[in-house]
Amino acid sequence: MNIQHIHGVPPLYTNTFLIITNAKHGILIDAAAEPATYQKALDEAGATLSHILLTHGHYDHVGAVAALKKATGCKVYMDPADAAGSQLLPLTPDVITDTWPAGDELTIDELTFKIYHTPGHTPGGVCLSCYGLLFSGDTLFAGSCGRTDFPGGSMRQMQQSLSLLAALPLPDATKVLPGHEDFTTLGQERRSNPYMNEAWF
Repeated sequence: MNIQHIHGVPPLYTNTFLIITNAKHGILIDAAAEPATYQKALDEAGATLSHILLTHGHYDHVGAVAALKKATGCKVYMDPADAAGSQLLPLTPDVITDTWPAGDELTIDELTFKIYHTPGHTPGGVCLSCYGLLFSGDTLFAGSCGRTDFPGGSMRQMQQSLSLLAALPLPDATKVLPGHEDFTTLGQERRSNPYMNEAWF
């Protein structure tokens, strides 16, 4: 497995991640950069895009999805609750090819992703764990958490989602790769993030 961190476009600079499997399939976690940026990385790795996995449906995480799907025929996974076709949640149900598996595990080549449903920032938000990594989207940030004041956001659901993440059977060394800003570890957030340790309510 090879993983690349690719910044999205300014001013939000969304973190997106391109994983190349041993079979040379590309798995994109969120899609906020220009499509050509991902295609260049895929070409350099000798890989083809097979899957886009979306942590949620906000425009700054899905901007390249439609173009990449059209160009590659890749599968697109997202919770249909975020396929609203609105300015904030622009994807429509026809763009989504697959919903998360009933058992909340998705295996692609040698990798298995565990899906954790974490509404609060959006109704369909998820976090994905794989290979010692936790892709936390806009649910969990270093020292903070995602906003809940957008349409579809819920402070109560965010509290529940952060409590779920804190209690996951994952080691403290798990690297947290959020949708924006700095990377962190699950242990660091369990110890010091006031939103995760319930000190804010």
